[in-house]
Amino acid sequence: MKTHEYVRRLASVGLSLCFALGLGRAEAAPSSHARVDAQRLAAAHKEPGSWMTSGGSYYETHYSALDKINVANVSKLGLAWAGDFDTNRGQQATPLFVDGVLYTSTSWSKVYAYDAASGKELWRYDPKVRPQAAQNACCDVANRGVAAWNGKIFVGTLDGRLVALDASTGQEVWSQVTVDQTKPYTITGQPRAFKGKVIIGNAGAEFGVRGYVSAYDAETGALAWRFYLTPNPNNEPDGAASDRILRDVAYPTWGDGVWKQSGGGGTAWDAILYDPDFDQIIVGGGNGTPWSWKTRSGAKGDDLFLGSVVALDANTGEYRWHYQETPGDDWDYTSSQPIILTELVIDGARRKVALHAPKNGFFYVIDRQNGKLVSAEKFAMVNWASGIDKATGRPIVYPQARYGINGTDFLATPGSTGAHNWHPMAFSPKTKLVYIPVQNIPYGYKDNPNYKYRSGDGAYNLGTGSARNTPPFNESDRRVGALQTEGYLLAWDPVRQAEVWRVNHGAVSSAGVLATAGDLVFQGAADGRLVAYRANDGQKVWSWQGFDGIVAGAMSYMMNGEQYIAVLSGYGGANAIHVPFTSAKAATNGRLLVFKLGGNAKLLDNSKPYGPAVVSAESFTPAQVSLGEKLYYSNCASCHGKGMNTNNMLPDLRRSSVPSNREAFDAIVLKGILESRGMKGWASTLSSDDTEALRAYIQSTARVLEADLAVEKQAERKPSGPAPAVQPVSQWQRSRTEAPATNTPGIFP
Repeated sequence: MKTHEYVRRLASVGLSLCFALGLGRAEAAPSSHARVDAQRLAAAHKEPGSWMTSGGSYYETHYSALDKINVANVSKLGLAWAGDFDTNRGQQATPLFVDGVLYTSTSWSKVYAYDAASGKELWRYDPKVRPQAAQNACCDVANRGVAAWNGKIFVGTLDGRLVALDASTGQEVWSQVTVDQTKPYTITGQPRAFKGKVIIGNAGAEFGVRGYVSAYDAETGALAWRFYLTPNPNNEPDGAASDRILRDVAYPTWGDGVWKQSGGGGTAWDAILYDPDFDQIIVGGGNGTPWSWKTRSGAKGDDLFLGSVVALDANTGEYRWHYQETPGDDWDYTSSQPIILTELVIDGARRKVALHAPKNGFFYVIDRQNGKLVSAEKFAMVNWASGIDKATGRPIVYPQARYGINGTDFLATPGSTGAHNWHPMAFSPKTKLVYIPVQNIPYGYKDNPNYKYRSGDGAYNLGTGSARNTPPFNESDRRVGALQTEGYLLAWDPVRQAEVWRVNHGAVSSAGVLATAGDLVFQGAADGRLVAYRANDGQKVWSWQGFDGIVAGAMSYMMNGEQYIAVLSGYGGANAIHVPFTSAKAATNGRLLVFKLGGNAKLLDNSKPYGPAVVSAESFTPAQVSLGEKLYYSNCASCHGKGMNTNNMLPDLRRSSVPSNREAFDAIVLKGILESRGMKGWASTLSSDDTEALRAYIQSTARVLEADLAVEKQAERKPSGPAPAVQPVSQWQRSRTEAPATNTPGIFP
């Protein structure tokens, strides 16, 4: 008998013996790692050296009570070690530290475990995500972290699974498919573990799905309860905890429209947290499908629970309360952004509150006991509403912002990427300030009367014409481009609802934040820096330069008496794909970077150079180029980037040889020969004439790039001196240097 067959039979005998002796279901021996339970998480403040759950504790403050690294000695902070991943793209996770081990997820939902002192890789896990799932990911194949419970590590996968891993070995313990995989669902968010359960949400509202959260038994993977964030289109029960509240309260707030085909959206893709003070789950609801309120539900009703903070009973999933931040959402203003739980003294009374800075640009303080609004003020540039009515809690929306109703274009700030997105914000109990990574990125909206819902082909279902974001472009649009991305770190007083200080980052988006008891605030940057600021005034006190952009939030832990700071590097996500002009380096694989006082490890440069423009000798007609531009922005730009700038995370088509060869291009675009790598075939959407038009447009932009690179090369050869009066520049480069002549009345109040 072969050895492996002998082992299999022996295991079978052992399993039968367990049942014969009445021992029930045979299970693997519990892991000796990640021994996290409810008592330990509830007492997380007694273990300041650990980081056992999202944000460091149930309250998700992204604050470390460690102070060995502080303002006085942070100048001595240096790299202790680095762990290399086998994935590039956006690295958005904040690691966990439990019992000597760092656990983190990476893009493509992979999981790594490291010895936290030495950096030795202990294990890695690859869930082997179906590459085709990438076409349903609006904002990169990122993953924002793992959860720990009773010797297991949990990760949500891009293709919709929740997987439990043995914390000691990385071996799979159980796996549950949490979504209908025939529909364009994805998971990029971090699971949360509480009271023997693990909860996960999903994403995909841009493509047409119905959002919900699901709680599973942490030991078996059995579904405990589910809550939908939008009603059943037929107003029928789902057999879920949400049935009654959706039937009686939510469904009447929806009018007639495309939502009955799409499911309405409302995906809970990030903010899901356990509130131990009230034994409840707090969920941030996402945007609608389609975006347009008029198209989605006839511009009638508030469309609950889109753009809402919703509280559920942690044991049953039953509804408790909600507060809707953006009724009748028209702009992709999700409420899925991170939520912080704390206590504040307001008007002389101590109140348990939730702090929230969602996409729509208002900072909310919400009473956690009943969901009532305490206060709300603008924390960023906001032009869609003048304020929040304190009596009703509703925004006072400018009429011109309802583009579908008034039929005019509307340039909104914030745009669809939000004044604050998924990036962690932090709250310091020492300074009583919230530190928010803010971004101002305008987005143009207009009514699309010809919109038709598309299902199952990876197409966006926005219901808007995306004014000023799709061709043809004009001079006004290029001026708007000069505003495209502005990021800053904002210190905000949640009691006074007022800015205390800010650090401007210029034309780059923001990254996640960590605050510490050492009076420090840490934040990464798109150019590869990790920076420490003084918590009380924003003064920069330390900076370290790496080779890849940092967008993730950092964390801190204690090991053998030393404090460490850990953060993932890896530039990507919505802004990197959708917004050009970033300064990140090209296509480097992600890393886990760990720092300590006196650290002197050297980091090798793993960045990859950009290739030259690839231009064929073919000629195309202006009509082909014009059609190709429209087809590109309708079908390709969401992955390959505006202006074809993807920072090399995905192929920069201007620098690829494939578009210069018709046969190769059609084999990929029409026949789908690279579907195993995430590039779907488009034969059901595009014709051979369409792909020729696409090639025409790609080749035209490649020629512009070729000219630009030639100018740069010539400039490098010339001695320093005054720049020539006129230089040929591309449309997108030009828009970076042109400021808007004037602000349109009513657009920037």
